[in-house]
Amino acid sequence: MQRILTDKLIEWKNDPNRKPLLVQGIGKCGKTYLLREFGANHFVNVLYYNIKESRHIADLFGQTSEPLQIIKHLSILSEKDIIPGDTLIILDDVQACGKVLEALRYFHEQAPQYHIAAAGSYLEVAARHGVAVPSGAVELMSLYPMSFYEFVLAQSPMLAAHLTEGGFNSKAYRTFNKQLSEKFFDYQITGGMPEVVQSWIDTKSIETVDRLQTQIIRGFESDFIELVPSSMRTKMSCILGSIPSQLVKGNRKFMFSKVKKSWRAKDLDDAVHLLVRAGLIYKVEHIEKPSVPLTGAANPTHFKLYMCDAGLLRRLGMFHLFYIGSENTEYSQIKSVIAENIVCCELKRIYAQELYYWSAEKPGKAEVDFIIQDGEFVIPIEVKAGKAGRARSLLQYQMRFAPKKAVLTGIDTDKDDVLPLFGFWNIKEWLKR
Repeated sequence: MQRILTDKLIEWKNDPNRKPLLVQGIGKCGKTYLLREFGANHFVNVLYYNIKESRHIADLFGQTSEPLQIIKHLSILSEKDIIPGDTLIILDDVQACGKVLEALRYFHEQAPQYHIAAAGSYLEVAARHGVAVPSGAVELMSLYPMSFYEFVLAQSPMLAAHLTEGGFNSKAYRTFNKQLSEKFFDYQITGGMPEVVQSWIDTKSIETVDRLQTQIIRGFESDFIELVPSSMRTKMSCILGSIPSQLVKGNRKFMFSKVKKSWRAKDLDDAVHLLVRAGLIYKVEHIEKPSVPLTGAANPTHFKLYMCDAGLLRRLGMFHLFYIGSENTEYSQIKSVIAENIVCCELKRIYAQELYYWSAEKPGKAEVDFIIQDGEFVIPIEVKAGKAGRARSLLQYQMRFAPKKAVLTGIDTDKDDVLPLFGFWNIKEWLKR
């Protein structure tokens, strides 16, 4: 994925009709690192400005919207010439100032020769405060926490190469089953936040991982203070805190009364909506009967909530590592929830669409974890944290609706009809088979 994004950045750099670039994603997902690394490798000079931390830069954009005047002042501040084609200007944390985002439109219209790359978090939430993305005037790119493949690539490039070059038709997944199992266990601990992954690569310290994940979660909560009304902050924090325990219960459906007994849907709907728009949680709505488009079949009042990163879910739920590695069936729900959250994050990254799930009470309880739309196909996906087994829920779904494509994923690497969890990041390739 990192290579794909870098390729897109190179295309953007060389496009004579390019617009200013806007990279969006949750805080700490690697936006700044990606842009600075790209700038260092593909430009003569990189000028970096953090709008949130440098008020004088924000004030500059407030004083003028004239691109050439802005360029002149930035050049004076940095004491460097800003040369079109040679200089990359990075504007970070642009959600802190609407005038900066507004200026991107004028750069597109009046000074397209300059390479302007902006990065921002929670932009849809910031829009409530007049910080609006200039639609049509920027090239949008979304960044997510690292996929499992990127996690492997960061540590073992050769192993990652085996997975991509051979694909599912090779023996790579069987040959390297032990290594992949170990790394997948590690991934369930760390998740995909780049800072956490790097600390694990450097130190293999569980305490450091836990500390960094706690800091990231607290950082999310502190960001709410700046972007949402005070009446919303406690609600959003409580919703985040309740997600792990609600997922672990047998019925994954999110219950407002489980957040706080006195709270109901009317009290928390807006807070859930803001968390979804911020990209911090993913909402998976229920459908009774799959039909295209899936949005028309969904029940928006009946849904599950997952975290934007499985490692953060583990930390929020205080799930002990013993639970993840244990064969004791007592902890099977925890293992299942983490596996589902990993799959959920992969689906959001790959398809960038709303997700759904299906359940039925009769005959016999059944639940298919995810339903997606891929072109003309409505595809059911059932997730198993261990061996795939019979997958009764998926079978019941298939008997009722006869989908042309279906996905069963588990740790199996020796079954042609099971997509290995290790390879879920490559689901589109698997579906082509």
